[in-house]
Amino acid sequence: MLVINKGALMKMAVLADIHSNLAALETTLDHIDRWRPDQILVGGDIINRGPQPRVCFELVLARAEQEGWPLIKGNHEDYVLSYLKGDWPTSGPAYEIQLHARWTFDQMEGLIEPLAALPDEWESEETAGTQIRMVHASMLGNRDGIFPWCTDAELREKMAPAPAVFLVGHTHRPLVRTVDDTLIVNVGSVATRGINRVPYSAAKGGVAATTVCLAMELAEYNIRVNCVAPGGVDAGERAVARNQGLDEYDQVDADGIKGVMDQTFRDTPMGRMGTPDELAAAIAYMASDDAAYVTGEVMHCSGGGAGLR
Repeated sequence: MLVINKGALMKMAVLADIHSNLAALETTLDHIDRWRPDQILVGGDIINRGPQPRVCFELVLARAEQEGWPLIKGNHEDYVLSYLKGDWPTSGPAYEIQLHARWTFDQMEGLIEPLAALPDEWESEETAGTQIRMVHASMLGNRDGIFPWCTDAELREKMAPAPAVFLVGHTHRPLVRTVDDTLIVNVGSVATRGINRVPYSAAKGGVAATTVCLAMELAEYNIRVNCVAPGGVDAGERAVARNQGLDEYDQVDADGIKGVMDQTFRDTPMGRMGTPDELAAAIAYMASDDAAYVTGEVMHCSGGGAGLR
């Protein structure tokens, strides 16, 4: 991005949500180095949910020390650092969601101190220049993200007090928008598009890619191959309890379930869960003669929340 700071035009590169994805980080840095910006900023979630947290953090930290990059924490750094307090969940959905953070914590031996030292926000000098502020998600918290459907009133609250330029990440959704006199930039994600879990995203992406490939191979035989990708679906209570037979996990974590539900509602523009009937209707359409000329398609039945998180 280009900004005017202290009367001069500056080239700034902002990256966020690396999520321990070394290949994506190296590719992004290669592009950035060719562009030769005046300043590089990193907006949090450097680690967690990916396979190489230690190498990614060491690379970013080394470049930051050499070149003066501002770095901040994201919610995933906080997840990992929570293991210093010893208050992590031991059962239920919250436990399962946090397993990756515990693994990442174990990989970061000797690096926890610099990780914990990262600030929650960064702000440029305001004197005679353009005030630029970077946080991971918003001023309301590192999980309270900025989405395209946020109203101007919501954005004013999320960035208050308003700077001239407000830089965020977290949602993995690139966005450029002006509210009043503030330029808001959500830089998206270095690591992955999708549900913010590398193995999960890889599996879902593999299904979508396989759908397209099979459709191409089988079209000459008049065989159609399509995929329905659901968002959150309210399927009612489980017929079989989660983790049944594992005594230490039998206790359902109600707070963890509520957290998952709240995140689903927050990330779905229609503001609700889908129903099994709605999902079944989408599948029935794709399998019906009404879709006789449709093949190789991925239909998102997700209330507008396809690929968000």
